[in-house]
Amino acid sequence: MMKFRLFQNKPKNWILKVVSLCLAVLLWYFVVGEDQVDMNIQVPIEIINLPANLTIANEFKKNIDVAVRGPRSVILDLRNRNITRPVDLSSAQPGTIVIKNDERSIPLPKGILVQRLQPTNITLLLDQLIQKNLPIKTVTAGKPASGYELGKITLDPDHLVISGPQAILERESFLSTYAIDLDGLEHTATQQVHLNLKPEFFDLIGETVVAAQVEIKEKREERTIDIVPVTAREPHAPVKINPRTISVKASIPQNLIRKNADLATLLDATVATEEITTESTMPVVVTVRSVPGHEPVKVISVSPAEVLVTPLDSPPPTEK
Repeated sequence: MMKFRLFQNKPKNWILKVVSLCLAVLLWYFVVGEDQVDMNIQVPIEIINLPANLTIANEFKKNIDVAVRGPRSVILDLRNRNITRPVDLSSAQPGTIVIKNDERSIPLPKGILVQRLQPTNITLLLDQLIQKNLPIKTVTAGKPASGYELGKITLDPDHLVISGPQAILERESFLSTYAIDLDGLEHTATQQVHLNLKPEFFDLIGETVVAAQVEIKEKREERTIDIVPVTAREPHAPVKINPRTISVKASIPQNLIRKNADLATLLDATVATEEITTESTMPVVVTVRSVPGHEPVKVISVSPAEVLVTPLDSPPPTEK
């Protein structure tokens, strides 16, 4: 009876063994027997757990070039995986750290063979992270048009607060612009100007632009205009003014001086006489005439500052 049962179970065990063998063969084909291919990949360096008071002060290669070999399906799948080389700096201190790269440091899928990788080492220089306020200085080139000069240049912003490695920021006391072209300028204008940054500062803040308001003003000369007529201000009664002319010292744009042979025409000197009934000393008021396209004349001093005003008798009425 027992022999009969063993005979009955034997075919069933044999079938299971055959099925297992077939599955093993298929698995071997897909994992081992599948075509082996080579591929070069770039694995990014991932810095993790960097202390808040530290920063990396040097340039280093951000990717590892890795040559791998493995089954075609697994190799092709690498393109869809976000594989990085993590570098844990949680216990780092200021100074130089050398990180070794090998196949164990990169989390690749099973079945992938690392044939070579570069670089095999990463050197990191860790420094204290600080902030520094750096003013921005302007650099200019060229000259304004004839008769004009540079007044001042106002930057917006005129300084930058930069966070970075202590060793880099402590070496600098200011930032500079690229040259602002003044050649031939006649009017105040605002320009967008790039900062001329050293490579280490470019890495910290990137390409940076500031607004520069360039003030252009006319060159001036101080001139004394000796004969400026003094007249009575309207409305006025008949009066005698003594002296009838005054001397005015003024700051005048050079272009106006070249265009006006008689500088007295740029000024008006008047006295108020409408309520004068007796001989009186009155202050002289000097005003300047506006000339389109030019800055106004600036009065510096008047001599004499007062004149003697004497009322004149009204003429007799005309008989009809």
